[in-house]
Amino acid sequence: MGNDDISPNYVPTIAAIHAGLPKDLQNPQLGIICGSGLSGLVEDLRDTVIIPYGTIPGFSNSTVPGHKSALAFGRLGSGNGVPVVAMLGRFHPYEGHSMSSVVFPVRVMAQLGVKDLIITNAAGSLNPSIPVGTIVIIHDHIALPNLTGMNPLLGPQRSPNHLRFLPLSDAYSFELRRLAFLAANKLNLDDSALAEGTYAWVSGPTYETPAEGRFLRNAGADVVGMSTIPEVLAGREEGLNVMVMSLVTNFVVIPDQYRSIRAEVKAELAGQRVEAPEVEVVSHADVLTIGKEKAEVMKGLVGQIVELRQLNV
Repeated sequence: MGNDDISPNYVPTIAAIHAGLPKDLQNPQLGIICGSGLSGLVEDLRDTVIIPYGTIPGFSNSTVPGHKSALAFGRLGSGNGVPVVAMLGRFHPYEGHSMSSVVFPVRVMAQLGVKDLIITNAAGSLNPSIPVGTIVIIHDHIALPNLTGMNPLLGPQRSPNHLRFLPLSDAYSFELRRLAFLAANKLNLDDSALAEGTYAWVSGPTYETPAEGRFLRNAGADVVGMSTIPEVLAGREEGLNVMVMSLVTNFVVIPDQYRSIRAEVKAELAGQRVEAPEVEVVSHADVLTIGKEKAEVMKGLVGQIVELRQLNV
């Protein structure tokens, strides 16, 4: 890709990235976004070059534990491999980043030549049949922020080549999702290792209340998280094929019934012994722990997807 092919807004960014790379890594075909605790996905890269976000014009820095702040370039797959670029840490609106900053790296990937984008994240399960440790291949999403004024595509069109009204019924690449399940079969993963489902995007940074979790479950969501959908929208606007893999790291706390303080007080006044139940909460430490435990499986899947992609299976 020559400078004439690069949008003027990205020239300094692309120039800074290219300056740190050998020629054969300057035009990656595949982009990967690593979610919480999943930066180990790039450990299998060969000829790896790490470029810190702080050295790239236009990039912010991630402040979330479990996220690094760098782009990793290298090769994946057999033979000469496929040139790839991976985000080791993403940006979230809840950190204070603007929407344009959140999706800027995806737009840069498109400028670099990326065609396929694999996005990973850690998510909470809303579906009792999708347990912790499952990798959910996303086939649809519910994005409440998008519907209420936090859509990353708001504002002037960034390119005359972009659609003003972007359709999302085809947001998630059928072909990449197919490769994910073929990859799981190649790796002899148990049938329960992968699932399909709908992702709910919430702004965070708070975990959901029981009522919010119940609302999202009843709306048809299987998993919920605080990222990903802005990147999906930017990727699709840029013409990329997009796949999302959500690693379930916890169950959203949705009790069947609420603890009744009124009933406990009545029992107490009647002289009965009242034992307070343990209150269940979610912690980011638990999220990172599961991420580390499943990192090898996620790495294997991504690697095998690249292999199958090379073979045009």
